Amino acid sequence: MSEVVEAKGPKVPPSYPPKSPPPQKKPVEPPRPQPATTPKPLIGMPPRMVVTSRRARVLAFRADQWAAKKAAGQAALAVAEWDYPLLDEHDFLKTVHGLVHAAVAGGGKRVSVHLADQDDKILVMVLNHRIDDQGDAVQVPTEVAVLRTVDACGIHTDQDGHAWWALLDARPRPKKQLG
Repeated sequence: MSEVVEAKGPKVPPSYPPKSPPPQKKPVEPPRPQPATTPKPLIGMPPRMVVTSRRARVLAFRADQWAAKKAAGQAALAVAEWDYPLLDEHDFLKTVHGLVHAAVAGGGKRVSVHLADQDDKILVMVLNHRIDDQGDAVQVPTEVAVLRTVDACGIHTDQDGHAWWALLDARPRPKKQLG
């Protein structure tokens, strides 16, 4: 008599059909919106410059020894498109060159030249984008202030850095004859 012996192994549940996980008790919520933060007003700081309703051009340069010459040439080409035949080109080039040279000497890694026109006047403003305080080191170059077609010039410091500016008369009046 032979005896039949069955092998016993671990019980394995059937693999078909697979069991699905139980449903979640609460549906997943989308992330809640964060409250909007309003920027704190800058006390004592003027608003950023915005040019509207006039032609404007911005040129950027690395602050190196060649920046003034490059800026003067590119600014002259930009303003030539604005059709000011009576603009004193020598005064304009000297103004841009002098202001950029002052900005480079004031420090920073880059300078930007901002040009705008209105009512036969051309504004040239140069920023060195260096915000730290330099005291008396920031001055308008004398060679710019004495030019015949420069109506006004100055400096200011704000959140964008130190800025040198000059306002040129694009249609200068003829010199009066003495005699």
